Order: sequence, then C-alpha cells, then structure tokens
Amino acid sequence: MIPGGGQPNMQQLLQQAQKMQQDLAAAQEELARTEVEGQAGGGLVKATVTGSGELRGLVIDPKAVDPEDTETLADLVVAAVQAANENAQQLQQQKLGPLAQGLGGMPGLPF
Repeated sequence: MIPGGGQPNMQQLLQQAQKMQQDLAAAQEELARTEVEGQAGGGLVKATVTGSGELRGLVIDPKAVDPEDTETLADLVVAAVQAANENAQQLQQQKLGPLAQGLGGMPGLPF
C-alpha cells in the first residue's frame, strides 16, 4: 500500500518493470556467453556448456576409450554433461534469481 492511501504511480511501476525486463535480458545474454564445465571419471570426460545449457564442447581423455566397453564411456559422457548442466543451473540461479524475485514482487505482473 502507498503511504497516504494514494494509488500506485502507474508510470513509475511501468518504468520499474521495463528496467527489470532489461536487466533480465542482459543477464540472459551474459548466461548465453558464459561457459561452465562439468566432468566425470576423475576428469576423463569433460563437458562444456553455456550458462543457458547449450553444449559447446566435449573432451574425452584417450584413457577413457576402450573399444570393448563403450557403455562406460557413454555413461561418463552423460555424467559429464549432467554435471555441466547442474553448474549452468547454479549459474542461472545466481544471475536470474534476484531478478525473478524482483519481478515477482511487482503488483499486477503475472510472474
């Protein structure tokens, strides 16, 4: 409620919402540019993803390659990508969490 019982200033609310939207877009762009890594098998397999979760790179140590056991290698790849994505989600929470909380506090906005 506004002190004095007045109505909220709609222009001010719209400006705040617009600024938050711009801040959110900037944070999302930064996430798309930022790369994080995940690994498995003690570093035998490393996956690199962007902060938005796009797989950018995969490095497999030759020691992890056994032609007789491709299942283990596949498991290591999956685990490394999952670890990288978990790191990306943590980065998203750090960058977007405060912005989402701010948007959720705006009256009349569906966030």
